[in-house]
Amino acid sequence: MLLPTVLAGALVIRFHIRNKQQKQRFEEALNIAQNELRKLGDERRAERAGRIRAERALRQLSLEMQALRDTTSSGAGPGTAPPPPANPAAVAYPFRAIGTLRSCFDCRNGTPRQPLLVESARASLTLRPGLAPEFLQGLEQYTHCWVLYVFHRNTDLQRLWGGSDRGLRAKIRVPRLDGGRLGALATRSPHRPCPIGLSVARVLRVSGRTLLLGGADVVDGSPVLDVKPYVPFCDAVPGARAPAWVAREAGGV
Repeated sequence: MLLPTVLAGALVIRFHIRNKQQKQRFEEALNIAQNELRKLGDERRAERAGRIRAERALRQLSLEMQALRDTTSSGAGPGTAPPPPANPAAVAYPFRAIGTLRSCFDCRNGTPRQPLLVESARASLTLRPGLAPEFLQGLEQYTHCWVLYVFHRNTDLQRLWGGSDRGLRAKIRVPRLDGGRLGALATRSPHRPCPIGLSVARVLRVSGRTLLLGGADVVDGSPVLDVKPYVPFCDAVPGARAPAWVAREAGGV
């Protein structure tokens, strides 16, 4: 009776040892796979960051070259206003952002698709150096304001700043239409011929050169072109209509 018992015990011990070894091998393989995934993720983020920096540099260079061409073609010297262009739509207007919006949304994914959907969201705009605090004076008397900004995270900015309309998609897929397409200017898509966003936000506080906002649906780091007060009697249009699919989205259907 003793020998079978010893053999059975040995088999049990061997079984546990093999299971432990297999578990260790599985854990090692899992750690290797996780490390590879993290490495790939880091490389992808670094590649994207490099592409964004290159697009920004190219955009800035394009604006400077356009300004130089405009000055040269007009024959105007420094401080001299050039004559109005024959075709204003064909001219590039190198606007300079009044400041950069710092937002709680650090990437496009997860940012609300419409303003005021997340009331607790906070964002702040600090005017660029050189703009006096008086530019914001009086804005605290309004409950809301409009924010005009640039969709700076678009991946097709390089093509847009090149000055050519080739490759621009006139129609885009609308999620609420189950893949149906509409003209880009009939939607709120960030991919537009001129990538300017418009958002309404609550005015929480004005402190010096900084404006604190609530409910803004803007990605962190967005260049802000302008801020305008929201005026209910002219900004809210009684009887305004929208397509049925927009009404469904507003109702959360």
